[in-house]
Amino acid sequence: MATNPPYTPFDDYTPQATPPLTDGTPQGGAAADVIRDKVARIYGDEPDAKQELNEAEHLQRRSKHQQFMYDLSTSGRNLAQIQTEWHSYYQNLPPDEKHQVWQEFYASQAAMTGQPKADDPHRRSAHKQQAARPRKLRDARSAADVQAALRHSITAGGQLDARHHLQSLLFGLSMGFLVILVFLFGFFNEVFIAPFVQPSRTTPATPLIVSSDSVAPSATPEIIIPKINVEIPVVYDQTSTEEEAIQSGLENGVVHYPTTTRPGETGNAAFFGHSSNNIFNKGRYKFAFVLLHTLVPGDTFYLTYQGKVYVYKVITREVVDPGNVGVLNPVAGQTATATLITCDPPGTSLRRLVVVGQQISPDPSGNATTAVAEQAPVATPKKLPGNGPTLWGRFISTVLGKAITAVVLVTTFLIIMRIMRKRFASLLR
Repeated sequence: MATNPPYTPFDDYTPQATPPLTDGTPQGGAAADVIRDKVARIYGDEPDAKQELNEAEHLQRRSKHQQFMYDLSTSGRNLAQIQTEWHSYYQNLPPDEKHQVWQEFYASQAAMTGQPKADDPHRRSAHKQQAARPRKLRDARSAADVQAALRHSITAGGQLDARHHLQSLLFGLSMGFLVILVFLFGFFNEVFIAPFVQPSRTTPATPLIVSSDSVAPSATPEIIIPKINVEIPVVYDQTSTEEEAIQSGLENGVVHYPTTTRPGETGNAAFFGHSSNNIFNKGRYKFAFVLLHTLVPGDTFYLTYQGKVYVYKVITREVVDPGNVGVLNPVAGQTATATLITCDPPGTSLRRLVVVGQQISPDPSGNATTAVAEQAPVATPKKLPGNGPTLWGRFISTVLGKAITAVVLVTTFLIIMRIMRKRFASLLR
């Protein structure tokens, strides 16, 4: 389909004869040549032969140009010949008849599509009038009218009263509290869970003094505390006193502190275990010593080591500061002891609970001399190991966690400042 050329002022131009001057020279010869050149360029391309052919076949009253096309179509010639003949015919037309061909083309197209003609003067006038009109604002209401409309919408046409707004406020506060609760549980669940951990109700009463024959040694070194139903592996291969190394060892059980003696040796053997750790941290023994505070003097616990069972009776229990590393030293007046250490209160690292038991079986007089002095020197700790890192602690230690926290704090500060600025401005009115 041929492309319609845009409307130009020359569409309505009809060439007329220009009267000559008195001396016989044509009037305005140069200007006429320019106009003829423009008209020739405008009508240089004829309408498509297929379009003209289709129009000529559907019209009952035809112009001479349409009749020419109709005669071509009924002459039995093929499309290529018809196009050649139409091109030759169009090129030989004067400019005014070329203009007439285009006018007929526009008219036929408008009749078939139901659209007005391309050069319809009424349509051009309407476009000019519409462009000349000033643009109106979409909403000419005042600010007070807009605010009143908003209030009407918010109150559902006045059907909502203070009771409904109070219900909405309570719902928002309850949802906010729920979100905060979920947030706190995710980051600090070790504090929430610890109070609900209880020993098995089927644990039998344990005698105050027992023989080592009552517990069979296992291939894996273990600590057994019947009163709180604990039977957990003990890690003896820890060689570093660094906090990170101790925490890594606690993922596999209770950790023997490397600067102290071992069962079967004279001196004090120290063992660390979690009281409560975040459930999202690694390891299976997050609540190993959560009930250690229930032990009292006279209770017993067992240590299995190198195929032997060592029995200890609790003699002291105390809560100390994390910096009191003296509890790792040998106990005055005792040949062989085992000290169990955990965080207190459970789930925090504020203080340390220390439970000391003296060896009662086998007879400590047969224990070997401590071999700690023969081992490679280990740095003396400045404080006792604490609880594992919280999920919040691990999150805030990362670059992403610090960035998110900074964004939240800055956003909160800006919101608070904006609210205060608005209130201060309202007071000045």
